[in-house]
Parts: sequence; structure tokens; C-alpha cells
Amino acid sequence: MAGTDRAREMATFVAVVEQGSFSAAGRVLRLSPSAVSRAMDRIEARLGVRLVLRSTRALSLTAEGQAYLQAARRILADLDDAEQQIADQGSPRGRLRVSAALSHGRLCVVPLLGRFAALYPHILIDIALTDALVDVAAGQADVAVRFGPLADSTLTARKIGETRRVVVASPDYLARHGMPREPEDLHGHNCLNFNFRRAEPVWPFRRAGRDFALSVRGSIEANNGETLGQLAAAGIGVARVGAFSVAPEIADNRLVAILEAYNPGDVELIHAVFVGGANTPARVRVFVDFLAANLR
Repeated sequence: MAGTDRAREMATFVAVVEQGSFSAAGRVLRLSPSAVSRAMDRIEARLGVRLVLRSTRALSLTAEGQAYLQAARRILADLDDAEQQIADQGSPRGRLRVSAALSHGRLCVVPLLGRFAALYPHILIDIALTDALVDVAAGQADVAVRFGPLADSTLTARKIGETRRVVVASPDYLARHGMPREPEDLHGHNCLNFNFRRAEPVWPFRRAGRDFALSVRGSIEANNGETLGQLAAAGIGVARVGAFSVAPEIADNRLVAILEAYNPGDVELIHAVFVGGANTPARVRVFVDFLAANLR
């Protein structure tokens, strides 16, 4: 028997069980009750067992019928999944849940979403900007954009970019407090810091090929580079942040990169993290490809 005929008969059997009668199943499937009955007879004849006990009032399943019902539902679900995956190759669709950090998401990811939506109109983008780590493995997001070293996990990580660090201050601040010529000059400046990762705030520098860390102090701490850049642009102090978060301010001369001769050239890697494997939805794959192509 052809596979399609067998799948059709399985679907008929499931409909009979779920609807409770041949006539009700026929209405759902747009078949006559006699056509439904013949399909049931063919299944039982092929298997050589009774699946359904028929009475004038109701239908009931035998033990073999219960086992066949479970198998039929599983096979039909697998068939639907396989067809959906194949269909998605040509036209990815469905809800795509994306998690990104506040600053990078707002400045770098969100501006790309309109173009992505135009390319893939059948994908619904559901984006959440947060500096909290979401559990991708537990299904809290389909794709998460992560900065820095990644913890060991079963997730797939793909590099989609990197950002260098830069020390910045506003022209107004430098006019009032002087231009630092050596890293040690920062001891006389208000150095704005992140409020996480290190108990002792230190900024790395390189002099004559030797790396060293300089302890700095300031009056304000924040949890993201965009806020620190905004404070620096307001003339409050000096900040060391990811270049992406202050690129517009540097371009407009609202911020100036300083001590570049001592920049150690350290970069922070940016990854897209997702559940990989053969069953990764097409909407996830095309979004990660899109980020890799447009964020580099």
C-alpha cells in the first residue's frame, strides 16, 4: 500500500476515535460514513486484529486499538513536522523570539529588524532587550545575542561580530579637566565604570608592548555602555566602553577617543546562541545568518 494511503487511513482512524462515531468522523473528513467504515475495515484486515468494538451506542478501543492510536498520532505528528520543515526551507515562518542586551540591541540589532522583516514577511519577530541572561535551552528565547566568553553548554554559538574598547570623554570635559597624556593621568579624573564583573575597577592598557591594569575611580557606575557613553557625552567624566555604543557620539564630535596609543586592542566577541542541530527551525537559521552578515 502506498504511504499516502496508509497515512490517510491513520488519519481516518484518529478522527473516528476523537469524534466518537463514523458519521461524525466523516463530516470532519468530508467522507461518507460507508467510506470511513471501509477504511477501518482495511486497517483491521491488514493488521489481523480488532481495533474498535462497535455498538449501537458508542465505540470503544481494544488494547490493540489503544496502541495503534498512540502510534498513529505520533506518526502523523512526525509527518506534519517533516513537511513543515521542508516548507520552511522556501519560506521560513513562525514566531522568532530574540533576546539582546539593552545597548547593543537598541543601537545595532533593532535598526536591522525592518530589513529582516521585509526579507522574511512570514516570520513574526518577538524581541526582548535585557541585560539579564535568558535560558535558551529551556525555551525562553530562540536566539540570544551574547557578549564575551561563553559558558560551556549544549547550545550552538555562532560568532556574529566583535567590538573593541575605547576610552572617551567629551571636548567640554577635557577643556575643563585637561587631556590625559598617560594612563596614570586618569587618577586625577572622574572615571565612570560598569557596576558588574569586577569588584576592583581596573582598565587595561599597553605600553611598549607590555600590558598592565590601572585602578580607576569615579562617581557613577552603570550596567551598560550606552549609559556610560551618555554620561561621558554630558561632560561628567571619562568612560571605557564598547566602541559600538559611542560610535554616533564620536562621529558627531560629542565624544573624543583618548589614550589610543595605549589601547591594548582587546575585543569582546559577540555570539548568537541557539539550539542547533538538524531540527533547528529555518527561521532561526536565516536570522542568525542575517545577523552574521550585517553586524560584522
